[in-house]
Amino acid sequence: MPAPSRMRIFACLAAGVLAGVAAATASAQSYPSRPIELVVHTSAGSGGDVLSRRMGEIVREKKLLPEPFLVVNKTGGSGVIGFSYFKTKRGDPYYMMSVTSTLLALAYRPDVKITLDNYTPLALYAIDPQAIMVAADSPYKTFQDLMAAIKRDPGAFTAATTSATGTGRLVIFKMEKAAGLKIKFVTFKGGGDAVTSVAGGHTQFTTENLSEGIGLVEGQKLRVLAVTTDKRVPHAPDVPTLKELGYDIEAGTLRGFTFTAGVPKQAVETMEAALRRAHETPEWKEFARRNLYQDVFLGSEDFSAFLQKKMVEYSEFYDAIGLGKTKK
Repeated sequence: MPAPSRMRIFACLAAGVLAGVAAATASAQSYPSRPIELVVHTSAGSGGDVLSRRMGEIVREKKLLPEPFLVVNKTGGSGVIGFSYFKTKRGDPYYMMSVTSTLLALAYRPDVKITLDNYTPLALYAIDPQAIMVAADSPYKTFQDLMAAIKRDPGAFTAATTSATGTGRLVIFKMEKAAGLKIKFVTFKGGGDAVTSVAGGHTQFTTENLSEGIGLVEGQKLRVLAVTTDKRVPHAPDVPTLKELGYDIEAGTLRGFTFTAGVPKQAVETMEAALRRAHETPEWKEFARRNLYQDVFLGSEDFSAFLQKKMVEYSEFYDAIGLGKTKK
């Protein structure tokens, strides 16, 4: 082949490579080019909803992405409705989900066919501690008072929680093991609804997130008897941990974000970077402090490993409440 012909071929090949690189760069720079739907599986005002909206505000205020998040609440079925809806968006980077420990519970259930393989975890944003809370006018001044009363008359007590399989229910399960009895519970669409039911006297106590009840605590509508952290929380230094009281109960609701499986790698990297930068802002740190979060951050790869580890840790609880069985 004559030299000029070879040169023309090489030039064409080089041009094609450069065009491909340019196209990939343009694609990376153009994401996102429209608003991103952020799915929340609990009701407006719940812990996951409030966190998601604040994160979105910070991203917008700091111009960390060229397009905003649009929060959409898909509630019901202990998370099944929201997670099932999200599953249909496989591979689409314009749908993101705010996830809690409910993700693990659903992934353990063979009947709903929602496994960890359906997701591309993006970031763990915080651990939201649980608390044992009663109405401010309740006769139970300490956790020991409450447990003694439950043992005397279990039928007189109903706990408020958001899910039959969530972290609040996990705390109830551990209380049941400690007391050697069963405790009734009722579920609500969100933690805000659960704590309000206790403040209104409709249920006797809740094991939901301290962050969701803190407003009612400050308004003297709720009393905190104990927290489920490994050490006392700074915002409530007089409240003991359950471990201090002799109960081996430590739990908290994970709060993070995920894409579905199959989302392009570049979109994952772009979103993870934006979430990390938002998490590092003073605005987020103040929000986390006010909401009593254990403020942590795990990126995509580490969050994936964290979820796998928690799945193993929670297996005893899940098996005990029948999540591992195929429902008919």
